[in-house]
Amino acid sequence: MTQLNAANTPAAGAHPDTPAAAQVTVTGLTVDGPAGVVVKPFDFSIAPGETLALIGESGSGKTLSAKAIAGLLPAGFTARGTIELASATIELPATDAVWRATRGRRISLLLQDPFTSLSPVHRCGTQIAMTIQAASATRLSKAECTELVTQRLAEVNLPAEVARAYPHELSGGMRQRVAIAAALATDPELLIADEPTTALDASNQGEILDLLRGLQEKRGMAALLISHDLGMVRGRAEHVLVMRHGEIVERGVTSSVLNAPSHPYTRALIEADPSLTDRSAGVVRAASGAGAGGDAATGVGDLVVATDVTKSFGDKTVLHGVSVTVGRGETVGIVGESGSGKTTIARCIAGLEHESSGVIAFHGVALAPGRASRTPKQMQIVFQDPYSSLNPMISVGRSLKLALRVAGRPASDLNGLLQLVELPLEFARKRPAELSGGQRQRVAIARALAVQPELLICDESVSALDVSVQKQILDLLAKLRVELGLSILFISHDLAVVRQLADRVYVLRHGDVVESGLCHDVLTAPTHPYTQALVAASIHEAPTH
Repeated sequence: MTQLNAANTPAAGAHPDTPAAAQVTVTGLTVDGPAGVVVKPFDFSIAPGETLALIGESGSGKTLSAKAIAGLLPAGFTARGTIELASATIELPATDAVWRATRGRRISLLLQDPFTSLSPVHRCGTQIAMTIQAASATRLSKAECTELVTQRLAEVNLPAEVARAYPHELSGGMRQRVAIAAALATDPELLIADEPTTALDASNQGEILDLLRGLQEKRGMAALLISHDLGMVRGRAEHVLVMRHGEIVERGVTSSVLNAPSHPYTRALIEADPSLTDRSAGVVRAASGAGAGGDAATGVGDLVVATDVTKSFGDKTVLHGVSVTVGRGETVGIVGESGSGKTTIARCIAGLEHESSGVIAFHGVALAPGRASRTPKQMQIVFQDPYSSLNPMISVGRSLKLALRVAGRPASDLNGLLQLVELPLEFARKRPAELSGGQRQRVAIARALAVQPELLICDESVSALDVSVQKQILDLLAKLRVELGLSILFISHDLAVVRQLADRVYVLRHGDVVESGLCHDVLTAPTHPYTQALVAASIHEAPTH
């Protein structure tokens, strides 16, 4: 391993099995926060074209470590250590001038949430072009820049016309692919990918990860992959680091760590990871007593019936006569690729979009299009992206108290609401920026539950959570469903999670329902080729243990 000291002797604490010809070597990386050390010193190396995965629960320090390497730590946090790249060595803490020459050029950070890396007021092509121009040694002509933008979009399987679109006009998965195109536009030596495919369905996840892998090998680019998806890590990373409470507790070759973990924490992470093939009886079915493909645990009759719903945006029709029914006390899943219409039908049911035609009835009473015909206690929606639903300027406690006020509940219920989603009571004083991604999403779920709705619409609500926290949220939904008779409409690209949670499932493709039925039947023996492809992709990525 290439060392940073003049004598070229091993650095203190360096791990002996690091690659011999490292593209990136990080030594003594430490993150200090207002209350002291939050990430304890650790070292790693990544060879050209290889991937190192960093896994652990939300709040373990994964993202802080990534931001330290990219020079993007929030105010109040500082980093120590050394970063050695093929073209430069950076001593931390570094000056702004050093980071300007490094960030986005030698090191590129791909964030979990595309809303934080894409500007909502610039077209996607413009944003990619700005990255290309910033890294270019000479000023490129408009034609040259347009051609390069088209190439970058093609690399992430997006058509050229996406360059003219604004981020809000794209599905979540397409937005993340635009962010990936922008991150790779400068051919960085190190790509730090923080949950890069959280917003994508299983088949698109595989495509994007295979694409990144091919680009790594072609360019000799090292990658640091931060993920809670152990299936992704198993198939896409040579080495893995397991982090808990800011400390590396296990490290080694990925196959060895995930097949024969030595640390109890790693074993617990693997046990909590859902598998489409291994866990046919999910947590919700265990809690409710419903057998695979059984009836809803509680309630009689239909709560929500959407019939022949169509939705067009301009001259583009995204829903073609979609019909969905959610029974009282029932959990219904909607699955499909990014852009299939999953979120659009959910937003129509919630009144956040005006359907072009069709009827949506609640307790047998037709609802007019739009939010005005719905009451908070009828239904609440938990969005995929907590940044877009939580006000960054107010504390968690104030946000939840406002929701309790809408429900006519006393502010004293705040503590119980936090406990419901397993957050410490002191989190009431924190703002969203002080929380991990998983913690923010649990606050969003708590706010939705504050009004005690009859229907909870979850739009990818656990996709950003690591497997152990994800399991806790699924257990919570199981409990609420049984005890409160809660109905759940669950939109997800993760078929393993849907199988654990749902009684019935609808499969959407290009705005059409191509298959529906009992969840166990559809996801065990699908009849439509598209469903078969989705199931095959999920089984391929699921870890075996």
